[in-house]
Amino acid sequence: MGLKVLVVDDSALMRKHLSGLFNDAGFDVALARNGNEAVEQVLAFLPDVITLDINMPEMDGLTALSLIMATRPTPTIMVSSLTTKGALATLEALAMGAVDFVAKPGGTISLSIDAVAAELVAKVRTAGMARVKGSLSGRSAVPASAKASPPAPRMMPTAATPVAAQRATPVASLTRIVDNGYGLVLIGVSTGGPRTLEDILPHLPADFPWPVLVAQHMPASFTGHFAARMNTMCALQVREVGNLEQIVPGFIYVARGGTDLMVAERAGRLMAISKPESASHPWHPSVDVLVTSAMQHLSPKRLIGVQLTGMGHDGAKSMAELKQCGGRTIAESEASCVVFGMPNELIKRGGASCVLAATEIPNQLKLWLNQERRNGLEKT
Repeated sequence: MGLKVLVVDDSALMRKHLSGLFNDAGFDVALARNGNEAVEQVLAFLPDVITLDINMPEMDGLTALSLIMATRPTPTIMVSSLTTKGALATLEALAMGAVDFVAKPGGTISLSIDAVAAELVAKVRTAGMARVKGSLSGRSAVPASAKASPPAPRMMPTAATPVAAQRATPVASLTRIVDNGYGLVLIGVSTGGPRTLEDILPHLPADFPWPVLVAQHMPASFTGHFAARMNTMCALQVREVGNLEQIVPGFIYVARGGTDLMVAERAGRLMAISKPESASHPWHPSVDVLVTSAMQHLSPKRLIGVQLTGMGHDGAKSMAELKQCGGRTIAESEASCVVFGMPNELIKRGGASCVLAATEIPNQLKLWLNQERRNGLEKT
């Protein structure tokens, strides 16, 4: 028998299209018109996966999700609009335990379903293998006063800067970055990522010495809201990368959806650059693109790769190469993963320096970088 899928939507036409789509995929389908019916069906139908609309009468999707997670935790995919309100509600749902979401495109219902049909079916299959994590909705935000003070910006050279000075700066400046012990933490994550990152990033202190770059598979309309949400939780400053950002300690840089995040060098300074999606990589923002670009500008010993929950193998190849070249890597353990795909691929390639639960990763990062500090003091 196929997966048992509960479709929750107040639109009769949407329920009809989704049930047809899932029946054709071989799933056993039950329907609910609102949150109240959803909670009842969860106990009666015992679904393997739920697709849950957010805006519904009588009981909305967020309220229903909170009750479902309290009574019978079930892998849930939110069906969300691309609006700001929809994005914020979706991020709240992911923090409450939803494993993934599908963004509703605009237009008529039938055309909308056709546009996301393959994605919906694939995500339902993935959710059927997922582990449900508990809610973090009660976590308090980090006061602004607790955040690291942003370093004073350093001016980029202008056209008036002498050519000789522009050419002399890169090598010396980049060498200073390496000599001073600076490096980068590179995080790759997909399904279950927003919730998992809340187990890690808020536990990095305001004086964490290396910048953090995050490639989270997510659409463009969601990454800015996600970065803003994380910024309220973290002692470090969290921002979505624009077209060009200087990489400095005290910051967590989130890749913009619809692009690939790359590390580059401009006038001796490390920069984060958003580039159009690479056609040679199936997932975006691409973890492999991020890690490979970082290895072109810093010694592998100054890079730490962290491979978190997600389906597929994005990041496994590049992080395995990073470890082989002397870098350090962490794979999230199966026990804490929502989907043990990406970390497992890294482990199978022999590319994990250590395998840790998500909650153990912040301490490992702090341990490694404290060792870097001690080594730096011993050399002075």
